[in-house]
Amino acid sequence: MSVLLEWTFWWIVLGRRSEMRIDPLPRSTYKPPPVVPKEANGTGANKFVYFVCKEPGLPWIELPSVTPAQISAARQIRRFFTGRLDAPVVSYPPFPGNEANYLRAQIARISAGTQVSPRGFYVFEEEGDEEDEEPRDSYVVNPDFEGFPASEMAEDPGSTWVHHVQHILKQGRCTWVNVAVKPEQESSEEEEEEKEEELDEPEPKGKWGPPLLTSLSQDADMFDTPPWSSRMSSTLTSQHAVAVLRSNLWPGAHAYACGKKFENIYIGWGLKFAGDGHTPSVPPPPQQESISGPEVSEALDPTLEEEQAQKAALEEQQASQEESEDMDGEEEEEDDDDD
Repeated sequence: MSVLLEWTFWWIVLGRRSEMRIDPLPRSTYKPPPVVPKEANGTGANKFVYFVCKEPGLPWIELPSVTPAQISAARQIRRFFTGRLDAPVVSYPPFPGNEANYLRAQIARISAGTQVSPRGFYVFEEEGDEEDEEPRDSYVVNPDFEGFPASEMAEDPGSTWVHHVQHILKQGRCTWVNVAVKPEQESSEEEEEEKEEELDEPEPKGKWGPPLLTSLSQDADMFDTPPWSSRMSSTLTSQHAVAVLRSNLWPGAHAYACGKKFENIYIGWGLKFAGDGHTPSVPPPPQQESISGPEVSEALDPTLEEEQAQKAALEEQQASQEESEDMDGEEEEEDDDDD
């Protein structure tokens, strides 16, 4: 934050309706943070395209792709939906978009946190290199999957259910990107290695999130609440019952499984569990005022007595100067007469 150390009034340009005061100030050196690019269609948070309608029979409307800035802003606000996609999202911090963008951001967050499947239903296509630190982003259906008994999936959800949607990082993407490297700088692998060493931005600890097909036992509790609850759909006819899994972090998100079949569904307000209450983000601290000094400080108005005394002193000073000037003039005239 820059502080105004010197202020110089330049000039006034007169106009027919109003005057314009012009003050020269130093150019700001502030540079906005680099924009995190969104993930390409078919990858990460934009892997799928979503359509929405208010009721069956009405036209389906395609939702736009989501950006990291929208996901980051959605994490900081808590707002109910109005049902109108073109409605503005009035919030703090400001949300970059309308309700359609906000809905798409919440869909990405809910999908990343609640889309689960029985362990073993999806497998990686081939074994990866152990030296490759980058996590996988794709999988295939396991044709040899035999399923679990519904009772086992309800009693031990931590080891029988896994996440099959990529985790969203703090950056707002599923895959981390170094925003300090410009696209035109990515010319060759050798140059990239040299420039990565020179960059001041270190790689964050959260560069990679939890890998795909991570078991639910790795999910962390929030507000002393377990992330999942499980039960059987019926205790009377257990042979026909299914295992039901409910998310406590995203109320309204459910999954069920029976044998080789499973499904995910969400019916809720689109809000994450916030504990006892939601605390809005605090506005940033106000900027500091300019440094106080004689150049910018306003003088106090003098009292009547001080003003009269100052006026008398100025008159005496002016009279003494006039007397000294008259005496100097008389001396010069005498000198001229002597000559």
